Amino acid sequence: MKIGILGGTFNPVHIGHLILAEEAREKLCLDRIVFVPANLPPHKDNADIAEAAFRLKMLKLAIKGNKYFSVSDIETKRQGRSYTIDTLTEFKRKYPSDDFYFIIGSDLLKYLDAWKDLNVINRMIKFVAATRPGYPLEKIPAYIQTLKIRAVDVSGFEVRQCVKEGKSFRYLVPDAVFNFINQKGLYK
Repeated sequence: MKIGILGGTFNPVHIGHLILAEEAREKLCLDRIVFVPANLPPHKDNADIAEAAFRLKMLKLAIKGNKYFSVSDIETKRQGRSYTIDTLTEFKRKYPSDDFYFIIGSDLLKYLDAWKDLNVINRMIKFVAATRPGYPLEKIPAYIQTLKIRAVDVSGFEVRQCVKEGKSFRYLVPDAVFNFINQKGLYK
């Protein structure tokens, strides 16, 4: 099987994540996409991050009904900082005959050199960098495949700011996620 892995904080999951996943699945002819929410991202300030259990639940709500999407709790169960190398090692152990495509937004390219064991990661998976508004696909390392996707300029930061400021964020996230954020009082 060809499996796309979309890791991230998903704080919260928004329509940009879902469009990226769907377009990557179609354009790369992937059998499925696995969303992997980080427990504690190694390169972010964790002060404004919702509990891992909440982010996991929002992802499950967001992908409900899409037979090609699933969510893995591998990083949230592991506790501590989430490193891609640890997650990929576990996936390769569980599914040794599958091909993995690790999908990132072009905004993350500038941080790749700081990733733990990047050389090992490159031997385990195929890296795919998808376009993201404001982050052009240029100066791409040779080991990264590029993927042009529809421009959707939405970010988790923008959603959190809307919530804090009492502005509408209704169509930036799926309806079920919108309702969950409001029910739980997240990001206020």
